Amino acid sequence: MVQSNIHPKAKIGKGTVIEPFSTIHEDVIIGENCWIGPYVTIMSGSRLGNNCKVFPGAVVGAVPQDLKFAGEDSLLEIGDNTIIRECCTLNRGTKAAMTTKVGSNCLLMAYVHVAHDCIVGNNVILANSVNLAGHIEIDDYAIIGGMSAIHQFVKIGPHAMVGGGSLVTKDVPPYAKAAREPLSYEGINSIGLKRRGFTVDQVNKIHEIYRYLFVKYKNVSKAIKAIEVELPDSPEKDIILEFVRNSNRGIMKGYRR
Repeated sequence: MVQSNIHPKAKIGKGTVIEPFSTIHEDVIIGENCWIGPYVTIMSGSRLGNNCKVFPGAVVGAVPQDLKFAGEDSLLEIGDNTIIRECCTLNRGTKAAMTTKVGSNCLLMAYVHVAHDCIVGNNVILANSVNLAGHIEIDDYAIIGGMSAIHQFVKIGPHAMVGGGSLVTKDVPPYAKAAREPLSYEGINSIGLKRRGFTVDQVNKIHEIYRYLFVKYKNVSKAIKAIEVELPDSPEKDIILEFVRNSNRGIMKGYRR
């Protein structure tokens, strides 16, 4: 029977299955009850949680595709219950952050690329052939449609949804839907929010915040001031305003007919 090439110093959790033809390098930790399919390569610096699944052809923990990388002992951390489908490539960090992170309960569909120093939250879905450049932050429950390309240093807020084939060069605020070219506001992710237990009142309040931000006012600074004064306080309001204030690249364009 053909055996996988597993370095004797790699740490493999109880109940984990590694199929034939896979290679596990030295400085690797894999949690319990994982499934590592055939023809997978997991390279030094990789840390996988429990109950993860890695499908054939994936390369996990490769050195960054960054000319500034100088061989530092950086990491790639993957949370529990995350699924990495066929031919995904996930790179470890550089000295900028030292770690690339993918959270728990994520689904990375086939051919996804996660570059150095990215931070992907929990319960995130990256559909087929999504490409993340370096230093991107994607918060919890975000969904990125297939064939989308995300520019370096972009931030995507929690519960946001990006349409397939999008070129994302600006930040996408929480709870919003984004699509078209150039990337623009397409409403809020109301169906996703309802599925995750948001009430009708919460959804309506979020919708009104974005009406101020993207429809009523054309100036972001004026919109923020109006939202602060005129709209009722809520946790969602605080999350949206904090995201917009802290956006370094600027947020996506408003609604476009």
